[in-house]
Amino acid sequence: MGSSPMRYTSYLDVPVPAVELFRWHERPGAFERLSPPWQPVSLVSHEGIRDGDRAVLRLGTRRVGLDWVAEHRGYDDACTRGGGACQFEDVQVSGPFATWHHTHRMLPNGSHAILQDDVEYELPLGRVGALADGLGERQIERLFAYRHRVTHEDLRRHADAKAAPMTVAITGASGLVGTALAAFLKGGGHTVVRLVRLRDAATSAGPQDRAVYWNVASGEIDADALADAAPDAVVHLAGESITSLDGTAETRRRIWESRTKGTQLLANALAALPKPPRVLVSASASGIYGDRGDRLLTESAAPGDGFLPDLCEAWEASTRAAEDAGIRTVHARIGLVATPAGGLLQRLAPVSALGLAGWPGDGSAWWPWIALDDVVYALHHAILDDGLRGATNLSAPEPVRMKTFMETLASVQHRPAVMRVPERLVLALGGELAERVALASVRMLPDRLLDRGFRFSMPDLRVALAHMLGRLDAHTLP
Repeated sequence: MGSSPMRYTSYLDVPVPAVELFRWHERPGAFERLSPPWQPVSLVSHEGIRDGDRAVLRLGTRRVGLDWVAEHRGYDDACTRGGGACQFEDVQVSGPFATWHHTHRMLPNGSHAILQDDVEYELPLGRVGALADGLGERQIERLFAYRHRVTHEDLRRHADAKAAPMTVAITGASGLVGTALAAFLKGGGHTVVRLVRLRDAATSAGPQDRAVYWNVASGEIDADALADAAPDAVVHLAGESITSLDGTAETRRRIWESRTKGTQLLANALAALPKPPRVLVSASASGIYGDRGDRLLTESAAPGDGFLPDLCEAWEASTRAAEDAGIRTVHARIGLVATPAGGLLQRLAPVSALGLAGWPGDGSAWWPWIALDDVVYALHHAILDDGLRGATNLSAPEPVRMKTFMETLASVQHRPAVMRVPERLVLALGGELAERVALASVRMLPDRLLDRGFRFSMPDLRVALAHMLGRLDAHTLP
């Protein structure tokens, strides 16, 4: 038996006209941007927001989980015709709630808009079910606090950019950064061209989502399809993750070739296009600096010593053909990307939530962390800023020591952080990956981004972690 109906209503002032807020919700990408990263949620399908369109979310994994199916109703695009408010509704067909009815309203407010979220819902099994399933008022508030911050910031970024619709090709579009970047760009009205490794996957998923085949191992790329797509910009993120480092020469060879051969293949193909893109933003990594202790590392710092610095140098050099062809090239030296949806934070947050947060040794190593959303915004900035080229550090303006990171994470989760793990144990368990990444001290600063006027949405570690873990107050906006 369900509980009594409950209601949640919230308002958000958004710095764009109501029609732009409504169109953002209509575009593919917005739905993905609003999914909370602290929950195991994946988008199965999303047909749109017109009457009868359905969205399917998977809560959990493919094997263990639940599908949340919602149908859209009440579509009204009056604001696009100068006739007042726009709105649409989603109603649960099946899923975790006894009932769910969410009305999204976009109310004109001069040059701004007011987003009104009005939700009526019932919890399964009453309040006992709410406790058992982790649902309830607090969880709803957490969800909308996250959604509102993303909505506000994404729309502000697009409005400030004033960019005409672009076509952006992305390698690694199914990865952690690529997925978020593609969703952000599509939400802004841009077209994404995914470079995919299977021929069968090189099909269009809609007018804003195309695909082109390439295969690094075989050295193939569909140059005709790429030329037909005519990308204005290319963001190269593909490559085997360094998390697979295990101390063997074979793994190091595989990682090296995935980064350098793939970049060379792409750069050569772009240089040969009848109409080359105006910019190539190619991923690199903070690992280029090596383990440098307390030294401040701007883009002018020399590379360090060892496998990762050598790899990053060769990786960046692999874009030479594109640069020689006159394509503006940015080497995005990405730091430790923070999000509970993957990477470093995905591993640390559950441990910290159990009250087991700790740090190796004295915790003095510097971590060049950066929130995933700021990686996306920085890549967007790099695409648009014609004055930005060459090495560009992507990390928060205030790097923190490893101990500070873990203490802040535990504090946000209202847990203690008192453990010190012997470095020998970390090395024994983590091997080469721990030595080259977790224990390396990289005090990296994003001087070039800051000099070019880039504004971080989450420069403060505590705010960033609270936002990503759903623990930020609903009224805290950038």
